[in-house]
Amino acid sequence: MAEDAFTEHRPLLFTIAYEMLGSTTDAEDVLQESYLRWSAVDPAAVEHPRAYLVRVVTRQALNHLRAVKARREEYVGPWLPEPIRTAPEVSEDAILAESVSMAMMLVLETLNPTERAVFVLHDVFGYTHGEIAASIGKTEVTVRQIAHRARRHVHARRRRFEPDSDATREIIQRFLLAAATGEVQALMDLLAPDVVEISDGGGKARAARRPITGRDDVARFVLGVLRTTTAATRIEYDTCNGMPAARFVTDGELDWLVAFEIHDGRITGLYGIRNPDKLHRADMVHPLDRGGHQPWKP
Repeated sequence: MAEDAFTEHRPLLFTIAYEMLGSTTDAEDVLQESYLRWSAVDPAAVEHPRAYLVRVVTRQALNHLRAVKARREEYVGPWLPEPIRTAPEVSEDAILAESVSMAMMLVLETLNPTERAVFVLHDVFGYTHGEIAASIGKTEVTVRQIAHRARRHVHARRRRFEPDSDATREIIQRFLLAAATGEVQALMDLLAPDVVEISDGGGKARAARRPITGRDDVARFVLGVLRTTTAATRIEYDTCNGMPAARFVTDGELDWLVAFEIHDGRITGLYGIRNPDKLHRADMVHPLDRGGHQPWKP
C-alpha cells in the first residue's frame, strides 16, 4: 500500500526536508504535500519507492525553500532553525549529529536553495552527483560544480562541536549552576574566549537583536537573563539538534530553549530560541534517519 511505503521511509524523508528547510513546521508541510503526490501514483508502477519518494520530497523542499527565502530575510533579529528534540542515538551518528546542529544549519542558510539541496543530498545522505542531477533537473557536470562550490563554502564556515554526552551535559550543569549562583569566575572558565551567543525571539519575545561575542559580554548576558527568571522557572536538560540543551519552563510553558556548542571542554556557542512559534513543537521527538543508500533511477 502507498501509505505503508510512505510510513516506512518517513524518518528519512523528514530528515531530508528538515535539513533543507531548517523548520519542523515547513518539513511537515513538505511531507504532507509529498504524500498527496505519492498517493496519486500507482505504487506497482514504481520500482524503487524510497528513491521515488526522496526525489518528490527534494523537489517539494526546494520549491518551499525558494518561497520562504524572502520571508527569512525580513525576520526580526537573528534567525535560528526551529529546534528539534532528538533521540540519544542521533549523537552516535557523527555525520547526522553535525548536519542537524544549530551551527551547521546556520551555515546551510547561507547557501542558495540549489546549493543547499546538493550539499545535503551528497555530503549527508551519500547520493551521487548523477542521482542528484536526475532529482533536481540539472546535468551531472553542473551538480558536480555546485557540490564543489557548496562544500568549499561550508567547510570554510563550519564549527567543531561535541555531540550530547554525559561529559558535555556535566559542563552545562556546572555552567548553569555558576550562572544561577553568580559565580562569575567559574562561569568565565567554562566559556571559550571567542564564544558566540545567538538569540531568536522573532520580534515576539525578548531576545538580543544581534549576536553577542566574547567571553565577557556573553557571561554578562547570561547573568542578566537568569536574573529575570522567577522561582517558578524549572530547568530541564535535553538533547536538541544532537546537542546538549537546557529548557527553561515557567508555569508549565516552555519559555526558552538553549542549545550548547562545546569543543575541548569549553562552551563555544549558545543558541537560544524564545520565539513561541518555534517552541510549540519542541516537546516532540522526531526520529531522524540518513538511511541505507539505494541507487535512484531516472
